[in-house]
Amino acid sequence: MEGIGAKRWNFGTSNELLVRSSSLGIRDYLTTLNSCLNGDDSRPVVPLGHGDPSPFPSFCTDQAAVEAICDAVRSTKFNNYSSASGVPVARKAVAEYLSRDLSYEISANDVHLTAGCFQAIEILITALATPGANILLPRPTYPIYDSRASLSHLEVRYFDLVPEIGWDVDLDAVEALADDKTVALVLINPCNPCGNVFSRQHLQKIAETAYKLGIIVVADEVYDHFTFGDDKPFVSMAEFAEIVPVIVLGAISKRWFVPGWRLGWMVTLDPHSILKDYGFVQSLTNVLNVSTDPATFIQGAIPDIIGNTKEEFFSSKLEMVRKCAEICYEEITKIPCITCPCKPEGSMFTMVKLNLSLLEDISDDLDFCTKLAKEESVIILPGRAVGLMNWLRLTFAVELELLVDGFSRLKNFAQRHSKKQP
Repeated sequence: MEGIGAKRWNFGTSNELLVRSSSLGIRDYLTTLNSCLNGDDSRPVVPLGHGDPSPFPSFCTDQAAVEAICDAVRSTKFNNYSSASGVPVARKAVAEYLSRDLSYEISANDVHLTAGCFQAIEILITALATPGANILLPRPTYPIYDSRASLSHLEVRYFDLVPEIGWDVDLDAVEALADDKTVALVLINPCNPCGNVFSRQHLQKIAETAYKLGIIVVADEVYDHFTFGDDKPFVSMAEFAEIVPVIVLGAISKRWFVPGWRLGWMVTLDPHSILKDYGFVQSLTNVLNVSTDPATFIQGAIPDIIGNTKEEFFSSKLEMVRKCAEICYEEITKIPCITCPCKPEGSMFTMVKLNLSLLEDISDDLDFCTKLAKEESVIILPGRAVGLMNWLRLTFAVELELLVDGFSRLKNFAQRHSKKQP
């Protein structure tokens, strides 16, 4: 028998995965930056690169949510398989929850539960990926959309969010990019990574543009209650489903600070039955039927998680995030080499522009973040990870004291690397 090393084996890696491995995702960048940390630095690491405040004591979830999970497990009512779209009582609870903020009632039949918003994106992209199709994504973006589109042979075309006008959508660019193979436009509101919140008027213009182009609007609203700007209340794109078919994505991960519980949803809002008539609802059903389901005990707990969590929990946590956003914006103004074009209004993030001309020994955004991790034990995400070279994405949802300490270290780093005046 020939040696095992000389044997020809009939498998390999797909071209899509090889392409994907050549462009790093957020987790890849964070792993790289964490590997650069100085092990001799006794100070705590300041994680301003990853939007997960749940490990911090100030951002623990509500006890009512914990009790809801325990009660669902003890009941033994949710040990069985779920239907493809989720446990009926959970779908009904999510429909009622989302309808609170709308001018109409969402049907439970339009709610499909997923293993977090991440899986909702996977299912949706798979269903949209017809041969030759393309999808319009914002730049800067949440890169999971790019990755899943690449794996599904769905061409990506980018439209810009414009910092000079509060990160609003460049609608002229959207019209120029679209053609008869464009299937959808993705909108993230409140925005990760920019921290802006779209106004009702701008959302209506987006809906009207999508109608004109004959494309679906995918509204990623996972940060739907994370708004703290003075004049920008959150408005769901669901309000414009009469104009254009809308698919809303969401989850309990952000508002309840439980991303590890992996409970999200995808809601099809199609009052004129356009999605049904064009076969998209059936495509979505087909993908759901071959996808995994969120844990049934989490689904079973949803009615009580939603029903028993007091408003005081949400308002107190949002006030903490607002304070963190204020400090973040104020501290950025004290560091000459970075500029924040817009004060954060929502989500947990903001984008800042890096001015390399004011720095020495720093070649680009990745070099900046790598050296910052090594010298100051501060992790910030390079802008290239979300589609903008020589920008930085910061998350401000961390313990207040840690945030202040992180900006103190960032300021020291910037001063140390500033070009010396002749």
